[in-house]
Amino acid sequence: MDSPTFNQLKTLLGEVYDLNGALSVLGWDQQTYMPPGGSEERGAAMATISRIMHLKITSDELQKCLMDCESQLSGLDPDSDEARLVKVTRREVNRRIRIPADWVAEFAEATSIGQEKWEEAKGTSNFLRFQPYLERIMELRREYASFFQPYDHIYDPMLDEFEPGLKTADVQQIFSVLRDKQVQLIHELKSRPQVESAFLRQFFPENSQWDFGVDVITNMGFDWNRGRQDNSAHPFTTTFGMGDVRITTRVIPDNLGSALFSTIHEGGHALYEQGFSPSLLRTPLATGASMAVHESQSRMWENLVGRSKSFWSFYYPKLQQLFPTQLGNVSMEMFYKGINRVEPSLIRTESDEATYNLHIMLRLEIEIALLERNVDVRDLPDLWRTRMQEYLGVSPHDDAHGVLQDIHWAGGLIGYFPTYALGNVISAQFWEKIKKDIPDLDEQIAHGQFRNLLEWLRGKIHVHGAKFETQELVQKVTGSKIDPGPYLTYLNTKFREVYS
Repeated sequence: MDSPTFNQLKTLLGEVYDLNGALSVLGWDQQTYMPPGGSEERGAAMATISRIMHLKITSDELQKCLMDCESQLSGLDPDSDEARLVKVTRREVNRRIRIPADWVAEFAEATSIGQEKWEEAKGTSNFLRFQPYLERIMELRREYASFFQPYDHIYDPMLDEFEPGLKTADVQQIFSVLRDKQVQLIHELKSRPQVESAFLRQFFPENSQWDFGVDVITNMGFDWNRGRQDNSAHPFTTTFGMGDVRITTRVIPDNLGSALFSTIHEGGHALYEQGFSPSLLRTPLATGASMAVHESQSRMWENLVGRSKSFWSFYYPKLQQLFPTQLGNVSMEMFYKGINRVEPSLIRTESDEATYNLHIMLRLEIEIALLERNVDVRDLPDLWRTRMQEYLGVSPHDDAHGVLQDIHWAGGLIGYFPTYALGNVISAQFWEKIKKDIPDLDEQIAHGQFRNLLEWLRGKIHVHGAKFETQELVQKVTGSKIDPGPYLTYLNTKFREVYS
């Protein structure tokens, strides 16, 4: 579609895209280099930009332009960039016009300050320092839900931000299948001799860990001309534009797996962001289809690739050469089993594949209870310890290893956590299809070759950006909607072999 009206729509949306990029720069700097004293002014700056961006999206000018474009769609391929841009913009405008601009500004400021207070609270393992800020964030989230009444579930408006088209009931149904099967597998593995992993908890120099991670994501295809990596308290990926994708990692000297797998994980996110079609530049389509699809990419690289035997048959000799004292007497088989050890743990980001989803289910349960006022924020530390014991059989000795371990609530990301588990499920569905299309993929990975894998992901998933909702995209790629079956098959096959 080459019409003045459509070009005007793209111009208006481009301005929103630019503002969002500026907001991302401020958020990235806040979590990497900003001094602690800057939180309040940074919060005010982010609130101002958020409010301006919201007003632009909901302006009469953009809405009139959008309506004119909708009237010109007749005869256009519904899957074309133009038709999808109009559809996605309509969805976002309809969501935004329900939300007052003042709420947007207040929420941006509250979460900006909240993230700074969370970091202080975590550093001192004192939840009380964060409690009043989280209480305010939860009030704002309940208020946000009220803008979308009537709803089927109070959690639906939050989930829809990150997973357009999915309902809370859909997620709970998928989780109900996963929970029983994963608990069954964990109980089965408990009866078998535990694998050794103490060698991962020696001293590994931080610079060497960093350099190894950089080598891995470079080989995966990360474009350093359009991205960079820095340190942060909680690893994350953010995008200032298609030509500037930032990732962060966290290096722990006595935990080899932490930086390594978080680097690969964030690298998977970044590859997705670097792979959108150039035709989507400066539009709402130049982003991931959803957070679950985004997580499918990061968890695929982290686990299905990065924790595979094929991957380490290529990389383990290099790792041994880098750390001869620590790993010289550790065989590749022992290392492979060690990084795939199944053991309930306190920290979500360091948990194994078999127990990871239970961390997510616990958080979903708590988020819903908070929104429904069945739980008070002040009770979270004790509730967290109780639920961790129920779900995983472990209980944190302090807040830093318990309720304060994740930054998401400080950022107001209520509704985000389910996407991690959904990403695991989708990654296995994609992987099943990839293995059919690239029969010798394991052999290619064993030779350190990822080009064909990345090209497949780029052509089937990345190039589309946000043109399709999650269920649409999964259906297009695999032939079925989200199905936990392939993921459960993957877990059972892999871990029964590891614990044979």
